[in-house]
Amino acid sequence: MIPKLGLAHFSAINVPPHEFARLAAAAGYGRIGLRLCPPFAGAPHYPLRAGSDALRSLSRLCVDLSIEVHDIEAVVIDAGFDPRTMLPTLEAAAELRATRLTVAGDDPDYARLAANFSLLCELAFPYGVSVDMENMGWRSIATYAQADALVASIAADNSGVLVDAIHFFRNGGDMAQLHSGLARVRSVQLCDVAGPAPETAEAMMAEARAGRLPPGEGELPLHALLKALRPEASISIEVPLSEPGCSAAYHIQHLMACTRQLFEASNETSPKR
Repeated sequence: MIPKLGLAHFSAINVPPHEFARLAAAAGYGRIGLRLCPPFAGAPHYPLRAGSDALRSLSRLCVDLSIEVHDIEAVVIDAGFDPRTMLPTLEAAAELRATRLTVAGDDPDYARLAANFSLLCELAFPYGVSVDMENMGWRSIATYAQADALVASIAADNSGVLVDAIHFFRNGGDMAQLHSGLARVRSVQLCDVAGPAPETAEAMMAEARAGRLPPGEGELPLHALLKALRPEASISIEVPLSEPGCSAAYHIQHLMACTRQLFEASNETSPKR
């Protein structure tokens, strides 16, 4: 059985939200993520405001297309982060009926990072939004174990861990760690990669932003990851379009085809009950 699949906006980040929703729906996705916040200076994003004509029309379009807005990204909790600045984004998320906000931790002061993450969860709660911490090898929360420990320490009902396959496996994550914190894994992003793991922060960023492969076309143990997940975990695909001359529509459709093949192969190798 193939669950309802989502598509992260980073997979075709140069496509504006309205067209992105149309392309995702046409390819069979049931959910999308939208990048309303820049994860770093100059990163492409679409800062839609609550109550604006653009956001209202996008919300109506998603209803017409029968596609959900699952998560809003990408927020970096760094040393200068003030959770209160996220209130306009949370308002926009609520208007879009999004249920999750994706964040990364990049503050060397762990106590301050934990306090800001906790406050962000508190602020997000009235909007019906949960907050997922994602590890990235070049940030303070570099490993899955660190992300899971942070989420466990604040124990907010609307907090969770996002497992991105490239960041999970490239930064020391293993299935034993995953099983120990599985109840906190609320969202998963699938992709693949091949070759040796990069060793520098610059190389990690380059691989994550332009070196990913469609699920099943690389070397990551994605079958084991899928078999470990709880049924309620939301699964999306995040593979940036990096091939010159490839259209966003074809790329989005190809990611869906590859992911369906991955699930079908996983189902075939699962033990019969």
